[in-house]
Amino acid sequence: MENRTRHDIFERGDRTSLVCVDEPELYNTTIGQLTAMGCKIHTGLFIEDIALKLRTNAYDVVVVSEHFNEADLESNRVLAELASVPASQRRNFFVVLLGPGMVTGDEVQAFRESVDLVVGLSDLANLGFVMQRAIARRDEFYRAFKECETIAGMG
Repeated sequence: MENRTRHDIFERGDRTSLVCVDEPELYNTTIGQLTAMGCKIHTGLFIEDIALKLRTNAYDVVVVSEHFNEADLESNRVLAELASVPASQRRNFFVVLLGPGMVTGDEVQAFRESVDLVVGLSDLANLGFVMQRAIARRDEFYRAFKECETIAGMG
């Protein structure tokens, strides 16, 4: 992969994202969609870099390619790294899994892969719209939980 890195400077209140996509066409479309949503972007190129970024940044959105770094779902080290993030931190990430084996919006598939949203490649041009709708739905679902967390001083 040619040098496709992006490391925007994050400021308080920014919508932040980590993109773990290494196929050029998917990368360009994903970056374009996130930029249009107003996201500041970091890219991850290899697992050690991604692990460090996940531990040191509070990303709003994490986008992972199903075949990142020539992996499949069972060997995708980014998904494994996300699974190891403490729940108190992980629940603040909105994780999107992109790939040819994904059925856009399939909640069972998303649950099975421990992500918030799956998006098939045929729907990549609509990524921003699909993500915004899914994020709004997730935020509504977790609103009461987060309010309780805040009141209890856990959030």
